[in-house]
Amino acid sequence: MSETSFTPGIVAGRLAADSYDEQFSDLHPLLDGHEALVASDRCYFCHDAPCITACPTDIDIPLFIRQIATGTPDAAAKTILSQNIMGGMCARVCPTETLCEEACVRELAEGKPVLIGQLQRYATDHLQQQGIHPFERAALTGKTVAVVGAGPAGLSCAHRLAMLGHEVVVLEPKAKSGGLNEFGIAAYKTTEGFAQAEVDWLCQIGGITIKHGQSLGAKLTLSDLQGQYDAVFLSIGLGGVNALGLAGEDKEGVLDAVEFISDLRQADDVALLPIGRDVVVIGGGMTAVDAAVQAKLLGALNVTLAYRRGRDRMNASKFEQDLAASKGVRIMTHVVPVGLHGNGAVREIEFEYVNDDMSGTGQMIKLQADQVLTAIGQVLQGHNLPVFDGGKIDVDTMGRTSITGVWAGGDCATGGDDLTVTAVAEGRDAAMDIHNVLVGSSNGKS
Repeated sequence: MSETSFTPGIVAGRLAADSYDEQFSDLHPLLDGHEALVASDRCYFCHDAPCITACPTDIDIPLFIRQIATGTPDAAAKTILSQNIMGGMCARVCPTETLCEEACVRELAEGKPVLIGQLQRYATDHLQQQGIHPFERAALTGKTVAVVGAGPAGLSCAHRLAMLGHEVVVLEPKAKSGGLNEFGIAAYKTTEGFAQAEVDWLCQIGGITIKHGQSLGAKLTLSDLQGQYDAVFLSIGLGGVNALGLAGEDKEGVLDAVEFISDLRQADDVALLPIGRDVVVIGGGMTAVDAAVQAKLLGALNVTLAYRRGRDRMNASKFEQDLAASKGVRIMTHVVPVGLHGNGAVREIEFEYVNDDMSGTGQMIKLQADQVLTAIGQVLQGHNLPVFDGGKIDVDTMGRTSITGVWAGGDCATGGDDLTVTAVAEGRDAAMDIHNVLVGSSNGKS
């Protein structure tokens, strides 16, 4: 659309009604059978494959690709899911370009890796679309475990515990399960309600009860859960967002990017979601890129992503940075916000250029902005939690906290890198440790 067709201010419907489906279509469409065979044929099926080491969930990647190549995608899916029960979502959102595919021998030799992520999606989708759940529960143990939070870590933990014969109750404050998979990932990465479909499929194992509208607080404490269950796993995420610390950040038009993405993901019709004409996103991580790209897809004329360091220091991968640029997002680096200007509503944002050591240069720049989205990190919220370390719950390698009988994993715990795939691995590993403790003691406590 031409510039004159945009309405100043934060409004809905900036684009033609029939263009939104295309704008928010699948980022990586599903491979068909022939494409999957061609892609799998490029794998060298390496012994001691570096791609396995690079995968946080230790999936046997050469094996599942060989299974695809031999025409048994459902067997490939089971290979994947036995290590990563949320392999379908991870195939969509995992930064494979900096993990398994970066380690691929083909990437090192030719600069073109095997399409591991897309092959993983091909296999898991093939299985899940048939409604098949390839795992069965072990004999019941009589033990019950509370999982607080229905995000990737919590659901992974719940599934593994249920498979091992325990009864699991998942307590989730929101009306839907999935955590960031449902509320915090760009809509073009997980289309057609996949996040909820994956939760429903995962729960087919049995033994998992999800209770929504339940959260730790005055009415439900960690001590209460310890008294009611044999073990507790905390996967409560990071519920708070960091503030800019600037006067005027309460102006109309200033919003945290997590809330913006959540509103978009839950919208019945994205065309009805208001977006500014001039949007500035502050941050350098995946959330910042997701927000910036989606602002552009909604019809914002100018979208700028502003980051305080260089592009090489951004948490968002080069692929994500390039994706943003390809959609028309301007990336500014070495700038920090120093002022928000406007009468009631934001109209301008002022930045200072900084050096690599974050010292100011004295050089300022002002950008027009009727909408500012902040993505400068999230913080853990809660009271009477286990010991913290660096603002997160301190855990050992198996997820044990400072409180006996309480484990933690995912974004709320130390040791991870805030990726879905890492959270899944932490939930799985904690479940195995919980199981070993419960079946090895008379009272179910460590």
